Amino acid sequence: MSNVAVIGSQWGDEGKGKIVDVLSKEADMVVRFQGGHNAGHTLVVDGVTYKLHLLPSGVVRPGKMSIIGNGVVVDPAALLWEIDNVKAQGIEITPENLMLAENATLILPVHPALDIAMEEARGAKKIGTTGRGIGLAYEDKVARRGIRVCDLAHPEYLKERIENMLDYHNAALKGMSADTLEVGAVYEELMGMSDKILSFSGVTWKAIDDADKAGKKILFEGAQGHFLDVDHGTYPFVTSSNTVAAQAAAGAGVGSKKIGYVLGITKAYTTRVGSGPFPTELEDANGEELGKRGHEFGTSTGRKRRCGWFDAVLVRQAIKTGGIDGIALTKIDVLDGFDEIKICVAYDLNGKEIDYLPASTVDQANIKPIYKTIKGWKGVTEGARNWSDVPGDAVKYIKYIEELIEAPVALLSTSPDRDDTILMQDPFRS
Repeated sequence: MSNVAVIGSQWGDEGKGKIVDVLSKEADMVVRFQGGHNAGHTLVVDGVTYKLHLLPSGVVRPGKMSIIGNGVVVDPAALLWEIDNVKAQGIEITPENLMLAENATLILPVHPALDIAMEEARGAKKIGTTGRGIGLAYEDKVARRGIRVCDLAHPEYLKERIENMLDYHNAALKGMSADTLEVGAVYEELMGMSDKILSFSGVTWKAIDDADKAGKKILFEGAQGHFLDVDHGTYPFVTSSNTVAAQAAAGAGVGSKKIGYVLGITKAYTTRVGSGPFPTELEDANGEELGKRGHEFGTSTGRKRRCGWFDAVLVRQAIKTGGIDGIALTKIDVLDGFDEIKICVAYDLNGKEIDYLPASTVDQANIKPIYKTIKGWKGVTEGARNWSDVPGDAVKYIKYIEELIEAPVALLSTSPDRDDTILMQDPFRS
């Protein structure tokens, strides 16, 4: 048996929440290992929709242990709000089934304030951040200004850390003519939440190690997608953490050999939220139709997603650089009824055909997709639960994708419902 890491293979919004929920039926522990509440995972269980941001997707299943790892940056107010919101939907969340890494970095009010001010200052050259302070919190973590969960247990030390942080950031806020923050106000706000936050705090790396030694099955849950990775993505239009499966080890506190099978969640077409290059973007009726059928609005922000045809070059590169063993192909049902479907099989860069996404921001903006057009299907994939129920031309589309990306389709999702999933390869036994 193997542990499993679930990551996005495109620009996020691939449907990771549902797939993690499906796999968590067999898993004993679900671990979030990077990102913050800029991520959004939507689950539909028995007709009830759950929208999660910081909480691991396993929380909706009774008897599963959920871990928020040290690689996650945590807004304490957002976490407590989300816990209350999910509890209101009938899901029990206690320190018995949720543990927060004691060494996770906190997002303070100064971080979103700076995030918004800096994005406004960029004008037409916005990066497209969610404005929730994720990048600024990671920046403070690397610069050793960060405040961690464990600091909440030491009030005097906490106050010193806040003073140090605000001395630095208030100067930047003043320079952008934005409101500064008072040490006392930030301190009192944190202390008002400290007991609740600390009740969930624990030594998560040890809990994960104990579970692994006991033969428990662990599911590592990533946020965002491969091409939002700060190293391997469309820089600078990326998030501020590594989103690849290798980050699961560092962000959870385990050895890399513990990760096991890597499942790349892959949408049957391509979407992106915010700014940045998007070679297969459609600004025509087909793009509008994909967005309409796929309900393409961000879970965290509500922003409309840009839509385009499937980019096999992009996904193949994610598989190579992300160590992906197989993919879960989602939203195949959105393509039902299209007469023709296009797949990007290569790029044209200034008249030269290439088979990879170049690192240069300038080159990324200049590449043009080279398409292969294939026949669509008139049958219905929506709700299919057996391979025999998938129309023949849809099967051909899936097989062609496997050939192009050089990886198998391990799972096929045919609707947002957890039961509308076809399992071809069990990641826990691969």
